[in-house]
Amino acid sequence: MMNSLMKAVFGSSNDRYVKSIGKVVEKINALEPQIQALSDEELAAQTDKFRAQLADGKKLDDILPEAFATVREASVRVLGMRHFDVQMVGGIVLHRGEIAEMRTGEGKTLVATLASYLNAIEGKGVHVVTVNDYLARRDAEWMGRLHQFLGLTIGVIVPDMSEYDRRDAYNSDITYSTNNELGFDYLRDNMKHERSQMVQRPFNFAIVDEVDSILIDEARTPLIISGPTEDKQELYLSINAVVKTIPEEWYEKDEKARNIQLTEDGTEEMEKRLVEEGLLATDNLYDVENTQVVHHLDQALRAVHMFKLDTDYIVKDGKIVIIDEFTGRMMDGRRWSNGLHQAVEAKEGVKIEPENQTLASITFQNYFRMYPKLSGMTGTAATEASEFWDIYKMGVVEIPTNVDVLRIDEDDEFYKNTLDKFAAIASAIKDKYEIGQPVLVGTVSIEKSELLSEFLEKEGVKHEVLNARFHEREAHIVAQAGRLNAVTIATNMAGRGTDIQLGGNVDFRINDELSEIPEGPDRDAAIERIRAVVAAERQKVLDAGGLFVLGTERHESRRIDNQLRGRSGRQGDPGLSRFYLCLEDDLLRIFGPDTLFSRMMNSNLDDGEAIGSKWLSKAIETAQKKVEARNYEQRKQVVQYDDVMNDQRKVIYEQRAEIMDSESVDDVVVDMRHDAINAIVGEACPPGSYPEQWDVDGLKEKVTDVFGFTPPIEDWLDEDHVEPELLEERIRLQADTIMEEKIARADPEMWRRIEKSLLLQELDFEWKEHLSTLDALRQVVWLRAHAQKQPINEYKQEAFGLFEKMLDALRVTVTNKLMRLDLREPEPMPQIDLPELPDFLTGHIDPLTGLDNSNDGDGSASQAALFGSLAGSPRAAAGPGGSVSENPYADKEVSRNAPCPCGSGSKYKHCHGAIGAGA
Repeated sequence: MMNSLMKAVFGSSNDRYVKSIGKVVEKINALEPQIQALSDEELAAQTDKFRAQLADGKKLDDILPEAFATVREASVRVLGMRHFDVQMVGGIVLHRGEIAEMRTGEGKTLVATLASYLNAIEGKGVHVVTVNDYLARRDAEWMGRLHQFLGLTIGVIVPDMSEYDRRDAYNSDITYSTNNELGFDYLRDNMKHERSQMVQRPFNFAIVDEVDSILIDEARTPLIISGPTEDKQELYLSINAVVKTIPEEWYEKDEKARNIQLTEDGTEEMEKRLVEEGLLATDNLYDVENTQVVHHLDQALRAVHMFKLDTDYIVKDGKIVIIDEFTGRMMDGRRWSNGLHQAVEAKEGVKIEPENQTLASITFQNYFRMYPKLSGMTGTAATEASEFWDIYKMGVVEIPTNVDVLRIDEDDEFYKNTLDKFAAIASAIKDKYEIGQPVLVGTVSIEKSELLSEFLEKEGVKHEVLNARFHEREAHIVAQAGRLNAVTIATNMAGRGTDIQLGGNVDFRINDELSEIPEGPDRDAAIERIRAVVAAERQKVLDAGGLFVLGTERHESRRIDNQLRGRSGRQGDPGLSRFYLCLEDDLLRIFGPDTLFSRMMNSNLDDGEAIGSKWLSKAIETAQKKVEARNYEQRKQVVQYDDVMNDQRKVIYEQRAEIMDSESVDDVVVDMRHDAINAIVGEACPPGSYPEQWDVDGLKEKVTDVFGFTPPIEDWLDEDHVEPELLEERIRLQADTIMEEKIARADPEMWRRIEKSLLLQELDFEWKEHLSTLDALRQVVWLRAHAQKQPINEYKQEAFGLFEKMLDALRVTVTNKLMRLDLREPEPMPQIDLPELPDFLTGHIDPLTGLDNSNDGDGSASQAALFGSLAGSPRAAAGPGGSVSENPYADKEVSRNAPCPCGSGSKYKHCHGAIGAGA
């Protein structure tokens, strides 16, 4: 009560903050007449003027008012759009590294141009991050016109681009890309062997569109680059056949955690069946010899009994295609990890692809925290404000709307079961359809979309279905969802990226209807006719009440509900929203309070009858908060575990960068050799022990294995006062002498390349094996909670020890290979044609559940560049007639295994980089 009274008198802290920004907006507005008086050339020259001011010592904040006024005027001239004052407030919030919460339809895309322009003037690069490739391309083309008018360069990152084009895009002043592409490029860059092959430059500033979707929803799972392992097809099929036959009483399901486990009786029965099938090495399921079988048994149980066709995945062209739980889109090329995808493939009887091994990974939290300044914008962030601050140190600022919101949000309607609810929904839609009011229906799964579609067909209501099966038509369906009599069923509207305009979208209609008509008077007349039709139709829709948003059930997150509602009532348009619920909805069934069920079921609620109450709405909100809290804990857990790996990742990546930048790594190699000797002697001759206690035979054997020579340790022991340090010194002297003689016989340049390449390759191999070990550790460390130990603390301790072992193994391996390297007489270095490397897979995978949440390409186009440093310089390529012609990419340092920049689709070495092509 007191807080409400204080807010009424003084306003909230958010209101006061926005009001303080208003003073800066007044300065911007005061400059408008001055900027409007500039010619196009003078306006474009403002950029060079600002750069000169920064070079003279001014800060970005000093030039902000004039820079924003410049962007506003450029937008008017180039795009025909003038930034509202509230958009100026949003731009300032973004520049300050905060989150601007702006309602749908308030022009967030235009707002981003303000902060991106200002920060790009420094020349350090600005990344504008979008949720999908379509939006990245669209925004780069659309808003890029404004930035290019002002003299800035624009780049866009999408799947299947060449290394050369990616590098160019990242070197632009402003780069548009998806979060997945940025993260995967960072991981790929840190798998390269030459600095010149890396595409990204140092991080500076990022603006994240739909920031809640990217930094909250998708941040539950890390990005992973993986490679194939051995084929275990028969094992998957055999276990799947057994699992499909077991009765329900043998297992227990936890739908909240999406997990399943055998009961005690079920374990005993499964042991018998697996022994009969010859799948167990012993008759005890949990013996160490059966670890792999147990792992695949768990995944088969989840695949058969927890993952549903047409909800979690679909079968398309003989392949399992994952459905994104947040957007309802198909994620072609994405695969679940840890054998889960193979288990689903076995379940559905499609071809089983081999499992993959992790080669590199990072969470979005740790990736985006590398930006010195990070900001974001969305229509729904306030409910997650505490998480944004805890994880990213970003405050959320609610930006007022330009025009008051007129949408009416009605109370939820509650029904007894799904069929009653869908019958009521179909009836409500038909009523709106008959008066011409457009309806947008939000569902949570493909199955529910198609069920509702059947109801509407019976009612004779013409409608469009927008879900993963019709992904290609997505933008067109959304663009016209505001037309008269339009009924659109959507499997989650979050991040669709296309505004619903009442009366229809003029641009889409022009492209669809006039694509065959050439430029000229006829086309101009047709465009004007379309504009007039859309304007008349818009008025009819307004008279009918605007867009009606109907939710078929509540989502797990209140933000997703708000995003759906926000599609209606944009820029002062009228609108209506209502949600329909029932006891069988997953949210209420899994997370609702027990009393909710008992009270509802005991009430005399007739079939088809609806009720609604504040108590019911409160219960639903409580259930949603439970899910949000659970998801936050999951994300925190992912971050906690990745923070451990992140410290190690930084060390490895920094070491790789130093190696790549070094002219020579001989000092590193020498230190590794000496450290390896110290470790070997220290193990055989522990400190404080006597010579007669030393493991002399073991020491000789280890030195022989690693260094290739056998030291006369017995002779040294005959001397008086022999200490371990003396053994180390003499073994070091012998090893150094052998290496010096070997290096003296080698070509210096070739030897430097050998050392550098070997060091990087072994570092990558050991890091890959270390990641695999950490993956396995994370899967089992939670069991230590039964011993009253904190799993995360155990993980930290174990991971540190494993990291030390990895470094020890690296020292020994590098030393061993260099000591045993057989060098022949120097001869001209031949052109090395590297073997074909397998296509690496990129995934956005939850390490605890194996769920994949990514939607970019597989990144295979750039993966073979890892060892490009050994490929030599590009040569001339054969022309069409078979004669050797000039290679236009010879000076671009294109890796021989990377896609050719010409766009042919072939690898560079088989195209413009070919040697003697046509000969």
